[in-house]
Amino acid sequence: MQLSATPYDERLTAPRSWWAISFLVGVALALILLPFGTLPLLGGLAGGTAVAAVAASSYGSLRIRVVGDSLIAGEAKIPVAALGEAQVLDAEEARAWRTYKADTRAFLLLRAYIPTALRVEVTDPADPTPYLYLSTRDPQRLAEALRAARQPAV
Repeated sequence: MQLSATPYDERLTAPRSWWAISFLVGVALALILLPFGTLPLLGGLAGGTAVAAVAASSYGSLRIRVVGDSLIAGEAKIPVAALGEAQVLDAEEARAWRTYKADTRAFLLLRAYIPTALRVEVTDPADPTPYLYLSTRDPQRLAEALRAARQPAV
């Protein structure tokens, strides 16, 4: 397995505002438990914040990586040889591919809080998936890493 000339590793972390919302969920649970006393109030604050923070963290734990001759996007592992041209999508074009241009057979690694994306054609005739839609903060660099992974080792 060859190592990618341009390694790529991105974690699709949740935005900072989600952490503030996690704290507010804890505050809301604390207020619900306020009539039962101080100890339940503190437990609700800690427990509610912790549960909401774990949910935000798990949702933002997906990664996109180019490792050797494979693209790993979330749980999917796709050989780079089965991929075609990559198209960098700006915010407006990415929105179009998430909505009215979308194909129901496509693989979507979608995070709505990331405005840009990369659309990669799937060229494997045995695979019914027409393309991959990958939400990424740096689609140009991901496209370059895929191109570099396709190049034969020198």
